[in-house]
Amino acid sequence: MSWATLSVFVPTFLFVSLTPGMCMTLAMVLGMTQGVKRTLWMMIGELLGVGLVAAAAGAGVAALMLRQPELFVLFKWVGGAYLGYLGIMMWRSRGRMAIPSELDAGPPASPLQLAMQGFVTAVANPKGWAFFMVLLPPFLDSSRPLPGQLSLLIAVILTIEFASMLVYATGGKTLRSVLGKSGNVRLLNRIAGTLMIGVGLWLALG
Repeated sequence: MSWATLSVFVPTFLFVSLTPGMCMTLAMVLGMTQGVKRTLWMMIGELLGVGLVAAAAGAGVAALMLRQPELFVLFKWVGGAYLGYLGIMMWRSRGRMAIPSELDAGPPASPLQLAMQGFVTAVANPKGWAFFMVLLPPFLDSSRPLPGQLSLLIAVILTIEFASMLVYATGGKTLRSVLGKSGNVRLLNRIAGTLMIGVGLWLALG
């Protein structure tokens, strides 16, 4: 793949990745409720999902899946309902995602739960499938071996995606520190819960 192609692809995807969306909002919420270090587990799941979606779209599998929209509807509603449930639990200051009154108390979510949450959010987003179907083909040169090109583009995508989520998660941790000092943990839970419910609605109805 030529450097000229990469020089166009990198800033294009960087701009798209930094735009607030479901995965970035999720990273910020978990940065608030779980901390940046534990949010890395969600990022692993999200990156696996994004890599799977990008690879499938680039290989043309997504075109076949789009002929069965009921699969997307199922993913959207199940994933959206799950995220909405988590948001409601945060509003009630209950559940493993919610921050307890004492910030250092309470059982955290397991790494598997966090990873699955990130994976579902990435894979169940039909906009992500459509986006990669539109974005990747113009940057692929049919006169060159496609597997190498696609692998390089996916590596760039995952690197940028990880850096963007890290920025959002760090911002969530900062917000937690500010509100935690005033003892207003309930407000923090409701902010995080509202964001999570918003992500769920976006996934289900978007």
